Amino acid sequence: MLIGCLLSMRMTAPWQLWLSWGVLTGLGTGMTALVLGATVANRWFVQRRGLVLGMLTAANATGQLAFLPLAAWLAQHEGWRAAMLPGLGACLLAGLLMWLFGRDHPAELGLNAYGDTAATIAPRPAAPAGNAVRNAFAALAESAQSRVFWILFATFLICGLSTNGLIQTHFIPLCSDFGMAEVEAASVLAMMGIFDFAGTIASGWLSDRYDNRRLLFWYYGLRGLSLLVLPFSTFSLYGLSIFAVFYGLDWIATVPPTVKLAGQAFGRERAPLVFGWIFTAHQLGAAIAALGAGMSRDALASYLPAFFIAGAACLIAALLALAARPARPTAAIPATA
Repeated sequence: MLIGCLLSMRMTAPWQLWLSWGVLTGLGTGMTALVLGATVANRWFVQRRGLVLGMLTAANATGQLAFLPLAAWLAQHEGWRAAMLPGLGACLLAGLLMWLFGRDHPAELGLNAYGDTAATIAPRPAAPAGNAVRNAFAALAESAQSRVFWILFATFLICGLSTNGLIQTHFIPLCSDFGMAEVEAASVLAMMGIFDFAGTIASGWLSDRYDNRRLLFWYYGLRGLSLLVLPFSTFSLYGLSIFAVFYGLDWIATVPPTVKLAGQAFGRERAPLVFGWIFTAHQLGAAIAALGAGMSRDALASYLPAFFIAGAACLIAALLALAARPARPTAAIPATA
């Protein structure tokens, strides 16, 4: 991410931005985002795993809250290159902290996972045999035989389509179309981050206690309704603030129940690797929405058709989630996450 940001600041042509920001930064964020959080939660926690996963996922919202208004202000007053400086500093600090204090497994500290009542400390698992890429595709081939995998794949594709690809990419330009200043629009987006932080932690707590299929039904259903209602709002700061509350509460609240369902279906050790493939669908959905909403804006001079499509897709995802009843976990495939 650090290298991608640095190169992006020096870019002079669109293809350079595609390579530095799209490829390099995309690779970095893909390897340090939700899949890493799922791996940490599964490896370090037995009890309260859903709550921990909710807290780690909610950290996405914390960063959004901390950086978006500042980045928008810097872009407006100092230029877009200056807006990247806070992110650069944060990447450098995070890398340094992980280098100094990060540990891969509880056994490295002489501990069991939190909530593990075993009398002896579980040793660190041996490194998986074979090629990591081959193991990953073997896990995909095995998981793809499960109906639950494809349901989670489809619902998470819709999750990415209705969050990163649509709101995170096009919300500020949408507000600009209706006369709102970029800094104000970024503040509304940051407000979503506040409620997302609370909603995602609450989702993690709920995922430890209730049927995760029903949680996903409500999350996707409420998100779909909020996206369908947005085009009928006045696009005033007041109206958008109300949208920010309802949409923000379940922005990424879908992650803890999805990871828990993957764990129930594929086992604790395999779940992070399988979730990695499910997360691929999330990013694919985000790419589809980012491109599709932009094409809608260029061809129809409006983002609103994209919001109607995303809202309807979320309602479909809500119904699909109810069918994600996990079977007994299948035989383990070495996890490389």
